Amino acid sequence: MRKPTVLIIDDEKNLVSSLMFSLEEEEMTVFAAYDGKSGLAEIEKQTPDVVLLDLKLPDQSGFEVLDQVQALPAPPVTIMISAHGDTRAAVEAVKKGAQDYITKPFDLDELILLIQRNHKHRQLTEEVAYRRERESEVHGLVGHSLAMQKLLDQVERIGKSSARTILLQGPSGSGKTLIAKALHATKDKAAPFVSVNCASLPENLLEAELFGAEKGAYTGADKRRTGLVELANGGTLFLDEIGELPLTLQAKLLTFLETHRFRAVGGQKEIDADLRVIAASNRDLQTEAQAGTFREDLFYRLNVMPLTIPSLAERKEDIPVLTSNFVTELAAQEGCKPIRLTPETLTRLCNYDWPGNIRELRNTIERLTILHAGESISVDRLPPEIIGSSDQMPLPVTEKDSASNESHGSLTSEIAKREAQCILDALAQSNGRKGEAANSLGISRHALKRRMQKLGLTGDEL
Repeated sequence: MRKPTVLIIDDEKNLVSSLMFSLEEEEMTVFAAYDGKSGLAEIEKQTPDVVLLDLKLPDQSGFEVLDQVQALPAPPVTIMISAHGDTRAAVEAVKKGAQDYITKPFDLDELILLIQRNHKHRQLTEEVAYRRERESEVHGLVGHSLAMQKLLDQVERIGKSSARTILLQGPSGSGKTLIAKALHATKDKAAPFVSVNCASLPENLLEAELFGAEKGAYTGADKRRTGLVELANGGTLFLDEIGELPLTLQAKLLTFLETHRFRAVGGQKEIDADLRVIAASNRDLQTEAQAGTFREDLFYRLNVMPLTIPSLAERKEDIPVLTSNFVTELAAQEGCKPIRLTPETLTRLCNYDWPGNIRELRNTIERLTILHAGESISVDRLPPEIIGSSDQMPLPVTEKDSASNESHGSLTSEIAKREAQCILDALAQSNGRKGEAANSLGISRHALKRRMQKLGLTGDEL
């Protein structure tokens, strides 16, 4: 954990000098001010993590300084220092926003521990707040495609509705967990969001995991176990891979969805639960229900508000913006400079089918970020499966092929339009000079000519 930056505001210069030496020995960065006015100026200039503030200063009281510190947008941790052990002053300091109060003469080790503890608490609090915000932000659902805009509209409408049961279906890696979090956040992001992967737990523990268990309910149950349903009360329970739920437990889940009451394993008392249940699966549950591998009555109970998540292949026009977001995010995560994708590389990414969907795209960018931080990524640095995909733009679908390739032709036409626009933009920036345009696109002059011929471009379109 990062060492704190400390500002000491005290008019006793010998004490300040001694404190600075001791705290710097602990690898803390330390500044000093000897009155309230200069102390406030140092806070604005240095933005310290912790302020040691004397109660009595030459120009104003420590309480007056504390009031101004607490009025800042992000006030530092403030520990009040006093030469008098006045309980009323300590209580007043805490009421005004001070995190702690210490009396002179104080034990140096105690002060160091106090600074470290308060700084650690502040960092953990900020980290929790950050993670909660990230988990509940809908901005993670990026994309301008028609499929994505339709999905975003549905998330907004369903999320704000009173629907208590929602079923998400879509291929693996398409972002079902993110959609579930977005639905939750739209309703009440401060409420609990509890997630469980039904495929990751043994069948004999899954019921206890969901509904809890009383002490002695099974071998090894030496204390009462709180279930995820109870933990999610007032918020959202997300059941991922619901298709993996054993048939015996499906019946109990059905009963719970109908009554919103449950009984812990080994328990006698029924417990009420007011929560929203979001289930997700990458399998066709209706087909499985008809085949008898999934309870038909449970499917229809879950299918009250269905939401289908499109695969990445169905929203290829979103690949550039998704890629850009991942490049920025993963560079920050790794603490390095972001990679740069050449136009030819981005075209290859857009042409690839992404069987692993968004998860596969993110993993690809993460791998490139780790191996080639801050570098330009040419096509030959992409994974073999992507390099092996065709980089030639397919010809527009003819009437002869349209019967069997209608949907593929629509996608082909859209990609061709996007590539044509990229070429025209490059030519415009180079004032029509094809050599410069080819360089900016990361391809050879001959490759540019071939692509222009294939797309029916002459250069006169500028």
